[in-house]
Amino acid sequence: MNWIILIIAGFFETGFATCLGKAQETTGKESLFWWSGFAACLFLSMFLMYKAISGENGIPIGTAYAVWTGIGAVGGVLAGIFLFNEPATFWRMFFVFTLIASIVGLKFVSN
Repeated sequence: MNWIILIIAGFFETGFATCLGKAQETTGKESLFWWSGFAACLFLSMFLMYKAISGENGIPIGTAYAVWTGIGAVGGVLAGIFLFNEPATFWRMFFVFTLIASIVGLKFVSN
């Protein structure tokens, strides 16, 4: 269950990065909406990360942090490509896939 919580926390990390990018592109009430989304995603991401590492069966902090930031990094790159028109070059995608492989590898070698 802690791994599922950690993955959701990683998605919320992607959410706060995306909201931050959108907040920079907007003004007025729309910007306030994105800043509110940023704050909500930030809180939920941190809270879920805490829950994933807590308790008797918690994920070790080093592993959890690496997976959490890895999910956020992959999500950030994909959000950049699909929402902010960033380039999807071969090398960017190559390193995104190596990052995904590293995240999966950490899951398999962790208790």
